[in-house]
Amino acid sequence: MKNPKAVVSSETVTINAPAAVVWQVLTDLPSYPQWNPFTVKVESDLTLGNPVDLYLPKPGKSGELMKQREFVETYEQEKSLAWGMTMKHRWVLQARRDQLIEAIDEKSCRYVTTDSFKGLLANTVIKKQGDWIKQGFDSVAFALKARAESLA
Repeated sequence: MKNPKAVVSSETVTINAPAAVVWQVLTDLPSYPQWNPFTVKVESDLTLGNPVDLYLPKPGKSGELMKQREFVETYEQEKSLAWGMTMKHRWVLQARRDQLIEAIDEKSCRYVTTDSFKGLLANTVIKKQGDWIKQGFDSVAFALKARAESLA
């Protein structure tokens, strides 16, 4: 991205579990309510181009969820899972979330997730929701670590 302010990243976490286990957790969508504090429910078949319905806690509204529809853009087993959306037109707002797994060795890997925003509303989204997204992404990274390590 040309505008580094239009990207939100989680902490990069080292997970003491094989990349295959982390991938299994990330792609086991029905189990998200058991471990994922930010994306508490996901509905998708994870086929490229198909919808991903995300259910996230509404900022500032305890207990309420919002549904957001995105579309699968990358599915590279044990390495990368990405989905994104376009609001109205590309020049208005595009967002893409990448979840990346990097194997360190057979028993451990690194995980990071980023959300990249483009378009006229990109900086507005970062200004209004950047901190909320960052906190959510960090919570996912550490919850994924705990879940994968408990299964390994």
